[in-house]
Amino acid sequence: MSIHKPVMCAEVLQYLKPVSGDVVIDCTIGEGGHAQFLLEAIAPGGRLIGIDRDEDALLSAKENLKRFASPYTLIHDNFLNIRRIVTELGIKEVNGILFDLGVSSFQLDTPERGFSIRLDARLDMRMDQYDNVSAFDLVNKLPLFEIKRILKEYGEERWADRIANTIIKIRRKEPIGTTGQLRKIVLNAIPYKGRTGRIDPATRTFQAFRIAVNRELEALEEAVEESVHILKERGRICVISYHSLEDRIVKNQFKGFYQEGILTILTKKPVRAGDDEITRNPRARSAKLRAAEKMTGQRTIYSGGP
Repeated sequence: MSIHKPVMCAEVLQYLKPVSGDVVIDCTIGEGGHAQFLLEAIAPGGRLIGIDRDEDALLSAKENLKRFASPYTLIHDNFLNIRRIVTELGIKEVNGILFDLGVSSFQLDTPERGFSIRLDARLDMRMDQYDNVSAFDLVNKLPLFEIKRILKEYGEERWADRIANTIIKIRRKEPIGTTGQLRKIVLNAIPYKGRTGRIDPATRTFQAFRIAVNRELEALEEAVEESVHILKERGRICVISYHSLEDRIVKNQFKGFYQEGILTILTKKPVRAGDDEITRNPRARSAKLRAAEKMTGQRTIYSGGP
């Protein structure tokens, strides 16, 4: 079974620095793209824990990684539960933690998952197919003000009001059931000047509903917080994000942990993929990598005031 190209593999290895015997967590293992390189690096004697909300992806990872000798454990769960997961596995601390955020190529290329703008299918967008709420539910049931909020907050959509009003107007006549319908609604709602450019005009709307369905930003914030607590001293955390909302959360959390004397920031600015990789793998174009290392010992922070 072929694996979709993992993004920024060389940079991940450069900043995580996995070596023989390390315990490493891939919090978004997907089909095992990054994991195969991590398993090679930590052999012999290392261990990989792979987490993913998508059970289909885990089945692919299991098939793709079976040739590796280093032990690995695949967990179907939300990465915000990372501390509980390692505790249940009897692990106290780990050497490295990787997050490769956002929707995967595997999910985008599977029409029935309902993520893709290009492939018409039922609106879904659930990363965990056992979750109760799908994009269909949000698009067809939320009130106008909440749809506007989602589009503005999670999509940073300039035309949020127009799109939300059009969604309400259309769904009064019939349910909005497919990705193709939603894309058409967005295109009709946006004026011509907003429909030109390299990126599909519906991209921000799809991003917004996907983030809302999966509560991605809340999960990321909690997961980074929990990750720092289970890193060994000099252990490293590496996060690849794909839009400004994710990157802002990671940047601010790393900064906060630096100010508390817990993390050393390894990337003053986000690292971007090289031109050659972008040519081979267009998904890498929007990728931003940030990395940090857990400090040895603790600084004491004194605050003034009454």
